[in-house]
Amino acid sequence: MFFMNLVWQRFTLSSFPLKEYLATSYVHRFLVGLLSSWRQTSVLIQWGDATAAALLSLVYALAPFTSSTLIGLLLVACVAFWLLLTLSDEATPANVSSVTPIHLLVLLYWGVAAIATALSPVKKAALNDLGTLTLYLLLFALCARILRSPRLRSWIIILYLHVSLIVSVYGLRQWFFGATALATWVDPESPLSKTTRVYSYLGNPNLLAGYLLPAVIFSLVAIFAWQSWIKKALALTMLIVNTACLILTFSRGGWIGLVVAILAVMALLVYWKSVEMPRFWRTWSLPIVLGGLIGILLLAVIFVEPVRLRVFSIFADRQDSSNNFRRNVWDAVFEMIRDRPIFGIGPGHNSFNQVYPLYQRPRYTALSAYSILFEVTVETGFVGLACFLWLIIVTFNTAFIQMRRLRRLRSVEGFWLIGAIAILLGMLAHGTVDTVWYRPEVNTLWWLIVALIASYWTPLAQNQTNSSNLESTVN
Repeated sequence: MFFMNLVWQRFTLSSFPLKEYLATSYVHRFLVGLLSSWRQTSVLIQWGDATAAALLSLVYALAPFTSSTLIGLLLVACVAFWLLLTLSDEATPANVSSVTPIHLLVLLYWGVAAIATALSPVKKAALNDLGTLTLYLLLFALCARILRSPRLRSWIIILYLHVSLIVSVYGLRQWFFGATALATWVDPESPLSKTTRVYSYLGNPNLLAGYLLPAVIFSLVAIFAWQSWIKKALALTMLIVNTACLILTFSRGGWIGLVVAILAVMALLVYWKSVEMPRFWRTWSLPIVLGGLIGILLLAVIFVEPVRLRVFSIFADRQDSSNNFRRNVWDAVFEMIRDRPIFGIGPGHNSFNQVYPLYQRPRYTALSAYSILFEVTVETGFVGLACFLWLIIVTFNTAFIQMRRLRRLRSVEGFWLIGAIAILLGMLAHGTVDTVWYRPEVNTLWWLIVALIASYWTPLAQNQTNSSNLESTVN
């Protein structure tokens, strides 16, 4: 058992001596602090974290309402400011400890993507998309830095929840007053072909479902994290409105993600509360809660016809036009992976759009692989897929370790980690059959959640010491 634990710690980088490594890293010592003398006289940098939080606020406030071009410009501004902050930082132990195992895996994934770009058959397109990927990964770095502040972390989450509430209210308005379908989102031969699928400001019901999934889970855990009854009532309102709007997208991938996320968050909430429960409820609360949720889902499938039709269409294979489309796209994607299995064709949709037509089935044009795992594999090969899965495992491991630490301290901050774990699971479940994950509205949220987990990280050797200090502060 000790050997297995040691192997797991090494694999997840839990015991990796980051502080010592960075202290001896020539590149880190040369870059970090390069402009530290300027920091003392610059008003902008002295208010650096607040300014960075303002830039992030613009990204998450405008994402559902504006074009991808404007979001791209805001991401460039965020990256430029992150670089400025990093160069003007002082090489203190606090700044060194802000680098986490998640950062290392993100950097490794970028390195694999860069190699895939160099080996791509469409290098110009791949290089352009590598730039886009770099923006998202550095957005993660800035978010991880800013979210270390509990006050700024709370502000970003509250901002996103209020923006998502506006988006959901407009979506519900479309349901009650009708909305013109902007594309063929349902099999025309299906009984649901005339059903309104809300899309709010995002123009696509599947994209709206992907955007609202984190809002549903965050609003649920906010009921426990927020202390006053007025705030709890607001969180409950957000939960009801966001959930209703997500359901009315009739996005099967969104529903799958919602079910996975809800089951995960309820299981983690039961685990969190189990230390306060009598022995009977400690044993049976999880089966009762999960069994009840599954029972409600089965009743909805049995008695609510639109839900039943949409759920059964998942298993219709090629008899459903959407399923048939994906199957034909996946057949072509498998051939692309077979021809370039190691490092793929290069990152991004531009690379995909130039290579996919060589493999596509007649009349089945596509902009992506319609699955995150397939997309990662076709872009960066099995090396990139292995790195991506390693990143996911390290992220979840970090979240669980820090959640257990905060559970021991009875800190309400742990509820946001519970929400983050459930959101990532839900987004991955949705992404198994769709690629809205690559759209800016959703991709920026994904890296926000990963950064939220990274912001809680403490070295394994320091967990006990930090827990004792935090416990003293709480008491």
